[in-house]
Amino acid sequence: MSQSAYPLNALGLAHRFMAAHIRPGDTCIDATAGRGRDTLFLCRLVGETGRVLALDIQPAAVEATRALLAAEGVADRAQVLACCHSRLAELAAPETVDGIMFNFGWLPGGDHTVFSQPETSIPAVEAALSLLRPGGVMSLCLYYGRENGTAERDALLRYLSTVDNRQYTVIVGDFLNRTGDYPIPVCIVKER
Repeated sequence: MSQSAYPLNALGLAHRFMAAHIRPGDTCIDATAGRGRDTLFLCRLVGETGRVLALDIQPAAVEATRALLAAEGVADRAQVLACCHSRLAELAAPETVDGIMFNFGWLPGGDHTVFSQPETSIPAVEAALSLLRPGGVMSLCLYYGRENGTAERDALLRYLSTVDNRQYTVIVGDFLNRTGDYPIPVCIVKER
């Protein structure tokens, strides 16, 4: 897919970043499956020989993801679980994953009173970092404002500033000329 096919927003930048690094046969995790669009995106990147693990705490999101993957003919590439992203360390071994995607905050188009919390999100990111292979990548889109406010955004950004810079590169983007609570893209590379 060409770079112009990705919109210039937080999720589009996350997709560009992942597409530049994920190859057929890779293993990926969509830690916040939502409606399944990122899971589908990862399934297409890893191809027939790759695997994707997708998680969401909301049963409706799990069912939506499974339905989308089945409709697109890629359900055999993914395992979709009703599970909190804070349990990532239980679901994969250290240094076995090539790419991980997160969308923090609320489910776009969903119930904005249901959203992720720093108490589970920070342990999830911490576990995800340990799951990445050297050269592995992770994207985070931080949705904030509205009912969930800024507590999770602020906690995640504080945590990310403490990540070992000898092992990981953490890049945080900002859309300076966009108004409102515009989602923040974060890209992470495990250097070694």
